[in-house]
Amino acid sequence: MIQNIDKIKGLINIANKAGYLIIGSDALKGYNKKLYLLLYNLDIGKNSQKIVNQIKLNKSCVVYGIENCEYSKIVSIQNCKIVGIKNKGLSEEIIKYLRGDDIG
Repeated sequence: MIQNIDKIKGLINIANKAGYLIIGSDALKGYNKKLYLLLYNLDIGKNSQKIVNQIKLNKSCVVYGIENCEYSKIVSIQNCKIVGIKNKGLSEEIIKYLRGDDIG
């Protein structure tokens, strides 16, 4: 279980407000620019899982599956279970929390 999930959700919210968030599998499917981090719920559907696997193979970004992370509440889009972050700094901060390397 990730201990700093609230901090991660806060950083995702910042990424969303700043326009650095790619929301949903349809948007990620056609996204061909640099992506630094992909976050998804572990209970995503088959089509979304195919997109995650494709991104793992074709892009040099970090991919994390998080259990029961409610992206839909963060981005205000119902049933959102997958997001990508296209900002290196925010992605690195989120990865620190995901790995448990939080300094503060």
